[in-house]
Amino acid sequence: MQLFYNPNLTEGDSEISFEKDESRHMVKVLRKNVGDTLHLTNGKGYFFEATLISTNPKQCIAQINSFKKEKPLPYSLHLAVAPTKLNDRFEWFLEKATEIGVSEITPIICDHSERKVIKPERYEKIIISAAKQSLKAYMPKLNDAISFSEFLTTSQLSELNCIAHCEEIKKQSLKNIVKPSQDILLLIGPEGDFSVREIEEAIQSGFIPVTLGVSRLRTETAAIVACHSVAFINE
Repeated sequence: MQLFYNPNLTEGDSEISFEKDESRHMVKVLRKNVGDTLHLTNGKGYFFEATLISTNPKQCIAQINSFKKEKPLPYSLHLAVAPTKLNDRFEWFLEKATEIGVSEITPIICDHSERKVIKPERYEKIIISAAKQSLKAYMPKLNDAISFSEFLTTSQLSELNCIAHCEEIKKQSLKNIVKPSQDILLLIGPEGDFSVREIEEAIQSGFIPVTLGVSRLRTETAAIVACHSVAFINE
């Protein structure tokens, strides 16, 4: 099933028009014709079914026939992850986390971060594409990049707040403390890990030090392992 995305679509709409690029893709690439059924989402929990009534490559138009509200995930997962030095690795994380199930993503700039500038527009496109491919009714929220210290002081805490790091101090296994239907906030640092100062600051702010296993993982791998662990516990 091909899923289309329009964040402005509401359950009260009777028609939807598509922008030029998507209209051209629909007609020239997907070979859609008048009368074809389209499936859409607004990323806010709704799926829509529509019938294509105009195939103008500059602006296709579809008539909304029905809609349904999907149940959200039984949990909320907010991943605050340091952007990786190689941008494609962070983009891979965004794609896979969206497919697995993540509610919110915040890029955090840390003491050891090698990448401090990101491209939010590109990241947003990757998330949208992954959500459409995996047939998600809910679109993950991508926040602006923020410094680690500012994140700790301005962000709202969840039911369970954790920081995953590699320092040799007492840590709990993430899989042993996560409970089903729980809201979770998890911090994951850059290639050089969180600094000692950042770890101490997080602990003082109420974050629990956790481990994701015996292996030392890359930033993007750690984020995916955490994302899957939470999803698996909630199955």
